[in-house]
Amino acid sequence: MRNRSVLAVLGLAAAAVMVAAPLPAAAATGATDAAGGLGAVARGDCPQLSKKLEWYGHNRAKLQRMIDERGLCGHAERGGHSRPVAAFDWDNTVVKNDTTDITLAWALKHDKILRPKSWSDTSKWLTPEADRALTKACGTAVPVGRPLPTSKDTDCTDEIFEIRAEAQTMSGAPAFAGDWNHRRTVPEYAWVAQLFAGHTPEQVGEYAEKGRVQSLAAPVGSKMKVGTHSVPAYVRYYPQQRDLIRTLQRAGFDVYIVSAGVEYAAEVWARGVGIDAEHTIAIRSVLKKGRITTFNEGCGGEPASQGETIPYIDGKRCWINQDIYGIKGPDAWERQDAKHRIALGGGDANTDVTFVGDATGSHLILNRNQDEVMCRAYDNADGRWVINPMFIEPLPRRTTAYPCATSGYINEDGSLSAVRRLDGSIVPDQQDRVFG
Repeated sequence: MRNRSVLAVLGLAAAAVMVAAPLPAAAATGATDAAGGLGAVARGDCPQLSKKLEWYGHNRAKLQRMIDERGLCGHAERGGHSRPVAAFDWDNTVVKNDTTDITLAWALKHDKILRPKSWSDTSKWLTPEADRALTKACGTAVPVGRPLPTSKDTDCTDEIFEIRAEAQTMSGAPAFAGDWNHRRTVPEYAWVAQLFAGHTPEQVGEYAEKGRVQSLAAPVGSKMKVGTHSVPAYVRYYPQQRDLIRTLQRAGFDVYIVSAGVEYAAEVWARGVGIDAEHTIAIRSVLKKGRITTFNEGCGGEPASQGETIPYIDGKRCWINQDIYGIKGPDAWERQDAKHRIALGGGDANTDVTFVGDATGSHLILNRNQDEVMCRAYDNADGRWVINPMFIEPLPRRTTAYPCATSGYINEDGSLSAVRRLDGSIVPDQQDRVFG
């Protein structure tokens, strides 16, 4: 069972009103056609997106049309079907910048990382070079299980943050090696949750909240030092995404967050847009006597592991199918029929491409110039992709084409190949067309 005591302890006030509803058995809200589209006409009584907030081009109108067509618009049920579902990635989709990094940075600045017995115990893929670098930088004077003095020990902080950010040591040696499914996990993402081993979920939630307060107060564009690393000090909730989530909720959608961050931190941040813990899916640690371990729960019939299956690329689809639609076992990894898929998916990166692509109504993408997701977005095979520049500090136009026809797709072994449509045809290279 999921531990939900974090938010009860923190008592954070929600910034928006949730539409309470049981977990849906299906995402459809009206009669679907053979292609998975919805036969319902637009409803004039659906809540409207704010016209005071700027969207790119006709994106507001496209999203409003989807809300009008798919939304229950305040009615508990329509046509015997359950509520439609919308799912969003979190970092750089609903907020600007990375809240997992903010949480880790706050923990490092306040001596909250506990010394492990062996650094190699924190990840099954950690290399001997990384183990030696961490041991040398962080030392062995601190007793096992006690806080490392990372607020003052720059070398220790640098090694930890470099491995998290770049998957390498400060000397440039690979920090992770071995075999993993590159469409189900990435070791440096899983490692952040593993670094909090020994803490309670409540404690990690408290660290996340303190980092949240500081980063929301920091000026837009500001930087901070984590060791010698210079990283963004600020986070902002995107007003457009907050408005979209609120409008979806008022229109009868169940809205979820699906993040590759630490769940106990993601829950704290999600409250700021009116999404509660039960609607927040992220890396979910296995607890032992109420404390976080280096293991996380599995998905799609896979057992608990040290990061083999996290909400990452195909893993996000699995967790949506399993947690939202109740699909168990290996079937959770597969693309489902239209009635068991989300209506709207929102993301910004390759890690979001599978679940956003599964949406039957709208695929919303904030352009961060990542190959696979932008290949699919610009190809727009079903005519439902909605591309928007980032709302804060958008990227300029990418000057080279996305290599869709040759190396845009990330294979399970980490190699790259052509991006293919559902019918097997290859997506041609795409030019960047929606930018800041």
